[in-house]
Amino acid sequence: MFNSSPCFALKKAKRSGLKVYFKIKQKTVLYAGKYFGAKELFAYRSEVEVMKIIMLGAPGAGKGTQAKKIAEKYSIPHISTGDIFRANIKNGTELGKKAKTYMDQGLLVPDELTCDLVVDRIQQPDAANGYVLDGFPRTIPQAEALDKALSANGESVDYAINVEVPDENIINRMSGRRACVGCGATYHIQFNPTKVEGICDACGEKLILRDDDKPETVKNRLSVYHEQTQPLIEYYSGKGVLKEVDGTQPMDDVFAAIVKILG
Repeated sequence: MFNSSPCFALKKAKRSGLKVYFKIKQKTVLYAGKYFGAKELFAYRSEVEVMKIIMLGAPGAGKGTQAKKIAEKYSIPHISTGDIFRANIKNGTELGKKAKTYMDQGLLVPDELTCDLVVDRIQQPDAANGYVLDGFPRTIPQAEALDKALSANGESVDYAINVEVPDENIINRMSGRRACVGCGATYHIQFNPTKVEGICDACGEKLILRDDDKPETVKNRLSVYHEQTQPLIEYYSGKGVLKEVDGTQPMDDVFAAIVKILG
């Protein structure tokens, strides 16, 4: 009897020297060609969902933490513009210096400093089966730029997950954040404390309260968020890809709700 299982087809295709093609659109479509050594013409087609995910939510809502967990579970890269900018700031690059002037004031980094960087990143080989974007897009123009870049390849965003948390909760959360000056690891004095107070568990360097986590900066960032970023919720709702989760729940419960959405 003819075996049409995915593993069997792929193994036969590889042994016979056939090429296996990947075409990324809404899904990754795997084609295994003619069954080698058999009279029948074998065509196997298996669809594996590609997850192009955007995390939405106010700064401090926990979307970065959830993005990392999503990336680990589904084996896709976690792409954070915040991490990219902080790395440039630490290394003293020209881009980093420009970004820092905005970030220290709680303002959004201009679109032109972010769009090209993100588009280039999602076109890297490790993002072929999907990715989770954390911190981008933050404005309607950025979302439109992303859509334009994706549509050029016949793609579109699959999920926009909004982690909802009230402003008061966010201010309390972010003022408790601490970052390592050495390796960049982040902690929270209440929810994720270090073994030794003020010392990084990973590298032993001291922890600091970043300028963009100070209460006065957080309030400014929230104001900017409500004005410029929150419209994205309506934008992606109109495209039918918006999913919302309650971010005030325990971290594991939030993640369970996200997994239920993604499947």
